[in-house]
This record gives sequence, structure tokens and C-alpha cells, in this order.
Amino acid sequence: MRAVTVTEFGPPENLVITDVERPSPAAGEVLVKVAAAGVNRADLLQRQGNYPPPPGASDVIGMEVSGTVAELGTEVTGWEIGQQVCALIAGGGYAEYVTVAAEHLLPVPDSVDLIEAAALPEVACTVLSNLKRTAHLQRGELLLLHGGASGIGTHGIQWAKALGATVAVTAGSAEKLELCRDLGADITINYHDDDFVEVLKTHGGADVILDIIGAKYLSRNVSALASDGRLVVIGMQGGVKAELNLGALLSKRGTIHATALRGREQSDKAAIVADTIATTWPMIADGRVKPVVGATFSLDKAGEAHALLESGKVTGKVLLTV
Repeated sequence: MRAVTVTEFGPPENLVITDVERPSPAAGEVLVKVAAAGVNRADLLQRQGNYPPPPGASDVIGMEVSGTVAELGTEVTGWEIGQQVCALIAGGGYAEYVTVAAEHLLPVPDSVDLIEAAALPEVACTVLSNLKRTAHLQRGELLLLHGGASGIGTHGIQWAKALGATVAVTAGSAEKLELCRDLGADITINYHDDDFVEVLKTHGGADVILDIIGAKYLSRNVSALASDGRLVVIGMQGGVKAELNLGALLSKRGTIHATALRGREQSDKAAIVADTIATTWPMIADGRVKPVVGATFSLDKAGEAHALLESGKVTGKVLLTV
């Protein structure tokens, strides 16, 4: 089968199409014929040699796909050959076929196109696991999303509004902020022009902050928290090391969580997938949450897709079509 491989760790142009062995499903697994794969920032890090796949996972990049069930491994029930699915995977997505643990499959919602469905698994599971299961975001609380026009941000805005939260976002352009408002964001902050800490203070602080920046924003995020606020760090675009003022955190009875989805135990991922289907899929079914796709590329243009995502000039998700 065709798959995208890395000639050597480095720039996007090192991604090339090669022929590799088609995988076969083990017990409890399903073989998916891939229609599209989502492109994530973790993929960029893997291409650069900075984020190796978990033990046992495919070396082929790609952590989410949509497609059709092509083969069932032994001990698999509840799925049928030809069924349209999307999936959360630890690797192997940039290819014509990928094996998936059956408990990590999600049905494609009736209202979503098969290609667009590839934009859902990673953002949906990330948002649910962090906002619901980690931060316990509640109706009426104020959520701050950094990178509001990103894949995580565009999904997070809609999900939190469907929950009944008030949503603030940061982004770097008027166009991105307009998209965030169209999706339901209540407070939009251009980080080039305004200090999100000062803006949030006028609203009493954020009950929950979902942060993709990391070290660069750590102290300011703590300053922006409300009493009993929860900061959840899921990215390190702004570095990995920062000084933390524990006094400031203690004075707010605040908590800081740092989480990642890819390396979790299979059973933990399965619980998140099941919760996502139960909680988020009804929001998609009734139109409160929709996938936001900013660009699509064919599989052989994976390097261009990576370059676009790295540039920061795209909104929503970037997809590769197979």
C-alpha cells in the first residue's frame, strides 16, 4: 500500500510517498481503508524527530483517520465490513490502510461527510477529555481557549457553548477572531493588541483555561484564573520551561494539569472514545457542533500540508485525502 514516510527527520519536504506492507488486524482490531487523515501539530514534531510513536505503534505518521471497515480481526463485535468510521490511533494514519483497536473506533455521524469526519477524532477526544474529564467545566463557567481558530479551538468553542459555558478565545488576526465569533465565542482577544490577563480580569477571571502554548503563558495563565480556576496545558508551542509563582496559584486555590492523549493506556483511550460518542456525538447530530476544515491536500502533498500548519495561516483542521 502507499504510505507517507520520512526520508530523514527534518523539514516538510522530507515527507515522501513509498510502498509499505499493508497491515493485518490482530485480535480486537479492525482494518480501515482510509479516506482521509487529520494533520496535527504532534505530526510535525514526529517528522522532526521530537515525538516518537508509543511502543508498538506504527512509524507512519498520523493519529486520526476516517474511512470504511475493510477487515475485522478476531474477537471484534459491533462493527461491519463497509461501515463508515473515524478513529483515534497512535500512528499509521498517512496511509491507504491502518489497523485500529476496535474500541477506538467512532461511527461517522449521519450529518458529517466521510472526508470531513477525519477532522473529528483527535479534537473531539482532546476537548472532551480535558474540558469534561479533567477540568470538569460546568454550565455558566468562563472558559479561555488559546488558539481559538485552531482545530482544538474551533471544536472547543462549539463544544463549550453547547454545554452552556461562556467562551473567551485568543487569536492573532481579525479574520481568525471573526471565525471564532461565528462559532459562538463571547469574548475575542487579539493577542497582538490586547493582554488577555487584563481582559479576563474584567470578567472575573477564567474558571478553566485550555492552553496550547505552554511555558510562555504559564505565569500569565495563572494570573488570568478565577478563584478555584483550573489550567490545563496540552501543548508546548511556547516552550517547556517556566518559573511558577506558587503563591499566586495558592492564593486562587488554582490547579494546573498537563495532559497528552497519544500515549495513554488503551483502556483509558477507549473510555474517552466511549464518552465522546455519548457526549459529543449528540451535539454533532443536532448541529450544535460541526467539523471545521481549513484545507485539504492529497496524500502526496503531505509536505505542503505540514508547511501550512506550521505557518499558522490556516484555521480549523488540515486534512490529507487518500
